[in-house]
Amino acid sequence: MTRRITALKLQKRNHTRVNVYLDGEYAFGLARIVAAWLAVGTELSEEKIEHLRLEDARETAYQRALNLINFRPRSEVEIRQNLQRHKLEEETIQYVLERLKDHGLVNDAGFAQVWVENRAELRPRSRRALAFELKQRGIDTAIIEQTLDKVDDSEMAYQAAQRHVHKIKNLEWREFRLKMLRYLAQRGFTYDVSAEVARRTWEEMDSSEQFADEGVDL
Repeated sequence: MTRRITALKLQKRNHTRVNVYLDGEYAFGLARIVAAWLAVGTELSEEKIEHLRLEDARETAYQRALNLINFRPRSEVEIRQNLQRHKLEEETIQYVLERLKDHGLVNDAGFAQVWVENRAELRPRSRRALAFELKQRGIDTAIIEQTLDKVDDSEMAYQAAQRHVHKIKNLEWREFRLKMLRYLAQRGFTYDVSAEVARRTWEEMDSSEQFADEGVDL
């Protein structure tokens, strides 16, 4: 049994989708890219209708994944979990992931590297904290270890301290040290690393003030 397309109309609220009418009645909606080859008068078998619906489900899921990636980079697990929350079939989810990989849009190694670089620039964390964050996002242990191989906790802690020092620079040493240790501990740094960085930051700050008092141009 076949049915004939009698009308194709863009949806009023979503111009990326087309309403398909069969034998004079509304039948279903399709993404425009899926419906692109259809025309009024085309005969559709039940098998072809099911195929169109499958293609539409895949395209809708793919566009959802693209929207996620456009907001910020995502790991494979993050995309999978989001699609699962929308009750999509496993076959559709796997199709979307493979398509994203084919286009270079999902790459857990690349995601991990970008994550660490962004943290280093904006919100420095310890290796341990970074590993935990990446693990939460489903990144494989081997990728995490490789990505963090060259991360220097002391340097990351120092960068974090530079973002906080202006808030506590007027404190006496004991209170300065306590607040800096607490701040760095919250970012996953060990006591030894934090203590070293607190001392280094204090000495640099003290030297800068000394030079300023003496009228030395730094």
